Amino acid sequence: MNQASQHKPRVFVDADVLFAGAASPSEHGASLTILRLAEITLIEAVTSHQVITEAERNLEEKLPMALPAFRLLVSRCLRVVADPRPEDLGAWAGMADPQDLPILVAAAHEGCPWLVTFNVRHFQPGHPDVTVLRPGDLVLRVRELLAGLE
Repeated sequence: MNQASQHKPRVFVDADVLFAGAASPSEHGASLTILRLAEITLIEAVTSHQVITEAERNLEEKLPMALPAFRLLVSRCLRVVADPRPEDLGAWAGMADPQDLPILVAAAHEGCPWLVTFNVRHFQPGHPDVTVLRPGDLVLRVRELLAGLE
């Protein structure tokens, strides 16, 4: 990993945020804004193969016309990492819904202090090293950080 990426905020992106970003009717939605922040290298957006598969499956079922935008966003904005192995999940049991546990584990293994999702309750009680928040809340935090540069 290059030195510049070590200083960028690292954010793990869940499937619902990818879906919302790809399907966004506006250029100003929080999900798409987060992906654009990654595209212009202000943050490092990370996700896992499980997340990509889930988002793509949901788009195929509900909004197939958004698939080209989704694939472009994935290629330009995200670093996609391997899913945790099943044997790596045992120590994390009970920290998130079983279906979402691999996402929490992947976020922690990748050193992402933030996991962005609309399904915050699925990641409770969570892990102390990963703050789970909604896309709009992350955008507000970035705005506050930028305002502090004055």
